[in-house]
Amino acid sequence: MTLPYSLLIRQATVIDGTGAPRRDADVAVRGDRIARIAPAIDARADLEIDAGGRVLAPGFIDAHTHDDRALLTEPAMTPKVSQGVTTVVTGNCGISLAPLTLAGRSPPPPLDLMDPSGAAYRHADFAGYLRALRDAPAAVNAAPLVGHTTLRVGAVADLARAATGAEMALMRERLAQALADGAIGVSTGTFYPPAAAATTEELIEVCRPLAVHGGLYATHLRDETDRVLEAIDETLRIGRTLGVPVVISHHKVVGRGNFGRSSQTLAAIAEAMRGQPVCLDCYPYDASSTMLSAARIGLARRVLVTGSGPHPEVAGQDLDRIAQGWGVSREEAVARLQPAGAIYFSMDEADVQRILAFGPTLIGSDGLPHDARPHPRLWGTFPRVLGHYSRRLGLFPLETAVHKMTGLTAAGFGLADRGVLREGAFADLVLFDPETVDERASFDEPTRPAVGIDLVAVNGVPVWRDATATGARPGRVLGRVPRPAPARSRP
Repeated sequence: MTLPYSLLIRQATVIDGTGAPRRDADVAVRGDRIARIAPAIDARADLEIDAGGRVLAPGFIDAHTHDDRALLTEPAMTPKVSQGVTTVVTGNCGISLAPLTLAGRSPPPPLDLMDPSGAAYRHADFAGYLRALRDAPAAVNAAPLVGHTTLRVGAVADLARAATGAEMALMRERLAQALADGAIGVSTGTFYPPAAAATTEELIEVCRPLAVHGGLYATHLRDETDRVLEAIDETLRIGRTLGVPVVISHHKVVGRGNFGRSSQTLAAIAEAMRGQPVCLDCYPYDASSTMLSAARIGLARRVLVTGSGPHPEVAGQDLDRIAQGWGVSREEAVARLQPAGAIYFSMDEADVQRILAFGPTLIGSDGLPHDARPHPRLWGTFPRVLGHYSRRLGLFPLETAVHKMTGLTAAGFGLADRGVLREGAFADLVLFDPETVDERASFDEPTRPAVGIDLVAVNGVPVWRDATATGARPGRVLGRVPRPAPARSRP
C-alpha cells in the first residue's frame, strides 16, 4: 500500500525562512517536495515525526564554503548536516578544484588549502568535476562557483605579474565553458599572492561571460584592513561594469587600527545596494582562518596553528608558544612551519555583531574541512547564530536568524525553490529545539557536533537524525536562476 506522503512532521512551530512570524502547522513531504502545510494533516506517511512544538525551518544554506573536495572525499558531510546545513556554496575566494589538472604537483597557496598534494586537482574542465559530484552524490546540495585563482594558475605563466591579453582570453574562454557546464558564477581572491597581481581590468575582462550566462561575482576583497573601502569600491565597479550581482565574502574589518570601521563599510554597501545588486556574508566569530603568513601575524592579538606540513605535531598550538619552545622569533617559526594554516584573532566583536545584525547579511561558515585542527566555524557557525547571537544576546529574533541562513541566501544566489518552507518548494528541512540549539565546537575542541539539531532532510530524505548521520546521500548540484540584470553602466 502506497501512503499519501513520504514524510510527515506534526505539531511543528514553522519558521518558513521568509522572515514571517512563526506559526503552528503540520508539514507533509512527497518525494523531494513539500506537498502540504496545514494546521492539522489527517493522513499517513512512510515516516511520521511528532515535533512537539520544536521549530521546523528550511535547511540552512552555507553561503561561503571550501567544501569542493570534501563533497567527494567525505560525502557524509557530518560537519555540515550536524548543524542543519542542507546546501553549500563552493569554490569561494578564487579557489575551486576545476578546471585545473596538476598531476600531483603541489599547488601554490591558497590552492593548497583544498589539497596540499595537488592530487585532487584532476578535472580539466568544470563538467568533469560536476560529473563526479553527480556520480557519487554527497549528503548535501552544492551550488558551485569557479575560482579565478584556479583559472589563473592554469593559464598565466608568471603569477607575479598581470595576465597578458592572450592569457586573459584563455581564462575567459574557460570561465565561459565552466558557466555553461553549470557553475553559478565566479569567485576571486585578490587578497592572496597568486591573484594579487591581477588588475581590476584583468578581472573585468576575464569575467565578461558572467553577464551572458547570468552568473554572479563573489569576492574575497583585495584588502580587509586599512584599504578596505577602496577594495569595496573596486568590487562594486566590477559588478557595475559587467552588470552582474556582487557577493562580498566573509565581510570584516581587520586589525586594531580598523576596529569600528564596519560602520563605514556597511554604509558604503548599503548605498551601493540602492543602485546595483549586492550581497554580503559573514561568519559569527572574531577570528579568521587561512594560510599561515608572516605578513598577517602582526595584525592579530593571538595566532593558533591549524596544521603544518613538516610539523603536524603542533596543530592547535599557539604560535608564540611554538616559537618560544624552539627558541626562535615568530617570523622564523612561521618559516619553519610552512606550508601551514592558522587562526588569527584580529577582529573586534563589536564589528562582528554590527555586520551580523545588518539586515542583508547572509551567513557563511568559511570553514576549512581539511585542517588538522580547524576553526570551530566549520562545525559551529549556524547553531552559534541561533544560540549565542539570537537566543542569548538577542541580536535579532529567531525568525530573522533563520531568514539570514535560508530564504535570504537562496534569493541572493538565485537558488530556486530553496530556503523557504512552502508548498511546492524542495524539502530541505531542519528540525531543532530553539531552547537548546547551540554550538559545542570551540577553539580547544573544534570538531564537536552541535546540540539541539533533531532532524535534517535534504530533498525529502533524512540525512541526520537522533544525533547521527543516516548514511543517505540525496544531495544534488544546484543551478542558478538569475534575477533580471540591471542596465550595464560604466563606472
